[in-house]
Amino acid sequence: MKNILVPIGTSPEAHETLQYAVDFASEFSSQVFVMEVFNVKGTGAGTLANLQEKVAESSKERLLEIINKVDAKKVDIKIATYNGDLIDGLISIDSELGIDLIIISPRSNDIKEELYLGHTSGRVVKRTDIPTLIVPKGTVFKPFKSILTAFKSGVLKRKRILDPLVDIQKKFGSKVNLLMVKTPGYSDDDLKINTALMDISSQLTLTENSTTYLGVLEHFRSQHPDLLCVFRRKRGFFKNLWEKNTILKSEFYAPVPVLVLSVKKD
Repeated sequence: MKNILVPIGTSPEAHETLQYAVDFASEFSSQVFVMEVFNVKGTGAGTLANLQEKVAESSKERLLEIINKVDAKKVDIKIATYNGDLIDGLISIDSELGIDLIIISPRSNDIKEELYLGHTSGRVVKRTDIPTLIVPKGTVFKPFKSILTAFKSGVLKRKRILDPLVDIQKKFGSKVNLLMVKTPGYSDDDLKINTALMDISSQLTLTENSTTYLGVLEHFRSQHPDLLCVFRRKRGFFKNLWEKNTILKSEFYAPVPVLVLSVKKD
């Protein structure tokens, strides 16, 4: 896990998310890229270029202020700014550097307390294929001793989808419990589980619920994991929630970090 990206929003607690990312990165000897996106448009080429330069410089100054609030712990922290759409920026930097993990807070601002995922964070998770770690506000990093990995289908066409989970499990010696939730209309193929998943797990539980999320709720309370790992796929954990970028706390809420592994291309 070499490169970790932290998109910075407008929340006054943005440095807390960055501190978590730095603490996490120090365990893997990763470098951290702090990213801010701005959108400057204009008509005159000279004026536009000058305005872009000024806004970019202002963004860098703000990011430096946030960086100065954290304990860097010898982690290499670099600044990345992008003029344009957030998702385009993420795709661009991933194409250039290769991002192994994005670390974000559920909300980039504190305007709507009823939201679990805000618009910006929701777009990051929904519209990219980059593994994402969603860290609740105020969470202090600690090694993951117990990981609950929940899914409806254990079929994974590419083993590397699991790389972040495998890296975490190896680094911290985490106990990985698998939870397969059989929902109405499941097929026999869904019951097949990727051997790479089985190799890192210590327990497999099968349960039947109307949705994967309800199955997770039932077992989350009994297992008290330090990390919840789910898959972002068309028929997966967030099947209905992904229809929009924001997610209400009444629809989903996790008090621990959530690792989202994307299998959109399978």
